[in-house]
Amino acid sequence: MSSICVTARLFLRKDESPLSGQPTLLLVNGPNLSRLGHREPTIYGNETLPQVVDRIRQLAAQQGVSVLDMQSNSEGALIDFLQENAPMANGIILNPGAFAHYSYALRDCLSDVGSYCPIVEVHISNVHQREAFRHESVLAAVVTGQIVGLGTTGYDLAANYLISVIVRGKSEKSASSEHTNI
Repeated sequence: MSSICVTARLFLRKDESPLSGQPTLLLVNGPNLSRLGHREPTIYGNETLPQVVDRIRQLAAQQGVSVLDMQSNSEGALIDFLQENAPMANGIILNPGAFAHYSYALRDCLSDVGSYCPIVEVHISNVHQREAFRHESVLAAVVTGQIVGLGTTGYDLAANYLISVIVRGKSEKSASSEHTNI
């Protein structure tokens, strides 16, 4: 018996935004993160992915930033989502899961879309204290930064960093436009 897996994808379009006109963060989660809160809670904790997403949405909304989230166990679906949405995003929070250790296709995608906005790679567990194969991220050289081993709080730290970049960018643009009007 064969099974078919269908992944629903949401894409930002140039003419639409989740919250019209607001800066947008992409919150992208890779394989097995749909099981967060249930899979190996001694390593990953008890918080579920929907709880993390809700918390990040609330944190971002306080600063006028919207969040478009996506989780997939499929490398291709993650790449499609990033390629389609990164050009309209202001920052990306990415937990690539195991793809961090071997996905050169995802690395190439991030190298490309990283020209649009900063990317923060998040790992819930301290991958450097785990199995040897987890010690290296093939994505590290093409992301802006990494947050490793701080539990799901790593998502908050990534969001706060990216929001500060967005806010700083707004104030720099505002100061720049004020300066040119003098």
